Amino acid sequence: MNATILFGHGSRDPIWRAPIDNVAQRMLEIDPQGMVRCAFLELTQPSLDVAATELIRLGVDTIRIVPMFLGVGRHAREDLPVLVDALRVQFPAVNFNLRPSVGEEARVIELLAAVAVS
Repeated sequence: MNATILFGHGSRDPIWRAPIDNVAQRMLEIDPQGMVRCAFLELTQPSLDVAATELIRLGVDTIRIVPMFLGVGRHAREDLPVLVDALRVQFPAVNFNLRPSVGEEARVIELLAAVAVS
């Protein structure tokens, strides 16, 4: 069984997470049978470890992790791969697929450009 974790930085402001939650909700509207969770690096719950553990307990054996970062800074380049490597050690039977940050996706760049010029 497959699942997706949308991974963001986190914030003390609870409203900050709304766009990521909205993406998760839209994913479920597109695929009501899909499994998606949001997880955060800091300041917001749940953590990546907690979200992954919950999905694994539900029988998921493949988890796609989508970094919801426009810029590819230290968190995306360094912190997140370390967290994913720790999950791979903790759950060796689970396939963790770390995707590029959304800001690296050509479709996202095109959409942002279209929004900016409209």
